[in-house]
Amino acid sequence: MKRRKHRRKARMSTFTAGLIGLVVIAVFSYLAYTKFANPFASKYTVTATFSNAEGIVPGALVRIAGVNVGTVSSVTSDPGCTKTPSSGSSSCQAAQVKMTIDNQGLPIHDDATFAIRPRTFLEGNFFVDVSPGTPEAPVAASGHVFPVQQGVEAVQFDQVLDSLQSGTRKNLQTLLQQFGTAVKKGGPSFNQSIQYWLPAYEYSSVVSHDALGIEPTDLENYIAAQGPVAAAIDAHPQNLESLITDFNITANAFARENVALENTIVQLPRALEAAVPAFDALNAAFPPLRELAKTLIPGVKSTGPMVDASLPFVTQLNYLVQPAELRGLTADLKPTIPALAHLTVDTIPLMKDEVRPASSCVANIIYPWSQMTVPDSHFTASNGFPSRKVYVEAVDYLPGLAGESRNFDANGPYVRILGTGGTLTYSLQPGLFGQALEPLEAAQPTVPPGGKEPPFEENTPCESQAPIDSLAASTSAPIQQTSSNLDAPGAQARWEGANTNALSALEDQAKAAGLGLDSSKVVK
Repeated sequence: MKRRKHRRKARMSTFTAGLIGLVVIAVFSYLAYTKFANPFASKYTVTATFSNAEGIVPGALVRIAGVNVGTVSSVTSDPGCTKTPSSGSSSCQAAQVKMTIDNQGLPIHDDATFAIRPRTFLEGNFFVDVSPGTPEAPVAASGHVFPVQQGVEAVQFDQVLDSLQSGTRKNLQTLLQQFGTAVKKGGPSFNQSIQYWLPAYEYSSVVSHDALGIEPTDLENYIAAQGPVAAAIDAHPQNLESLITDFNITANAFARENVALENTIVQLPRALEAAVPAFDALNAAFPPLRELAKTLIPGVKSTGPMVDASLPFVTQLNYLVQPAELRGLTADLKPTIPALAHLTVDTIPLMKDEVRPASSCVANIIYPWSQMTVPDSHFTASNGFPSRKVYVEAVDYLPGLAGESRNFDANGPYVRILGTGGTLTYSLQPGLFGQALEPLEAAQPTVPPGGKEPPFEENTPCESQAPIDSLAASTSAPIQQTSSNLDAPGAQARWEGANTNALSALEDQAKAAGLGLDSSKVVK
């Protein structure tokens, strides 16, 4: 039993020692990392004197450059204030504010200044804003009392009102009353306007971004340019006074027309709904407008030299329009003007009935047709016959026509006909046939049903005809062909007879067309 008690006491003493060690380590770690003030060390305190310390209470914060460096210890009246013997009351309101400054707020110099500032509306109350002074000044010892000349108290709202004249205070009262009325009546309208805030803020952000300018120095130059403007306003205060007076007159005019203004504001949402698409379209028009402006820059630059170059012409034109010159020219043109008027009247039917239809036909029918290409897979660049546009192929016959019209002897122009033959014979129509060395693969375009040509309407105006949308033609099987063998008995005689019959047929066709053709002179 004694050994168990001894072991239990040993374990408890070891546990107690370890626990105490952990507590000591935790305390020292906390003091080391948090820089906790040594409670046994004397605190650094200073006292600032203010002519009025209203709003400052013990426990208020002390700040340097917005950083909390201490608190207010106490607020007492200045011992230097004298008391009236009869009443025993103090004749001044000066107060001494004693502050405790942490190490991070040191050093404080003798020329330091102290100001009582209001805290934000979320924080409430006041704080002491300390300017620690210049490094050249001596360091203030703990307990130093700064005079009232180095303390600045906060300006209270009632002091601001007391500084205003009676007329200004009356106008301020009217403003506050009317503002309260506006807030009371304008609450629903304000709630309805919230839905338009998002695009307004969006566009406002774009405007704010664009206000920065394009170059890094644009905003700087803009602010620098406002300096002369502000200086000009400062140099002419009477103009600013007139501006305020005119603004007062304008505000009075708005006040008299408050009903009409209210009705106008009611229509403002509708105006905004109509204006937003217009502004979007205007915004979309700005990029091409900028491009137009850039394009016009060379012309604007050349306008000056152009004006200089045109001045001699303008001078001569000025001489021309003088009575001595222009009156003589007018007299010469006087007989011509009636004739020109009659010519203009007579030209109208020509332009209307002849030139206009012809121009319409060329522009809408002939020109689009001339730019088309015949789609034919048998004529390509690979076989040496690439497809060409119509206006190129339409004149291919001219070289042949020139060769046909050339004189070869004293008898004048004549036509040479090269007759070809072959083993394949084709019947074209009754009385006509053809021969070829190779068989025909297909017929393109397809022969119309019955061999009839498409109708040709001479009295239909060209401009009223439907434009041609394609030159593609259908392909059909070749016409019937008959193969012949020239080595067969009697084939040679039939061949010569066919030639004689062909010449006779050509002669008959030439006579029917009014052409003189003597088959005896044809070279066989």
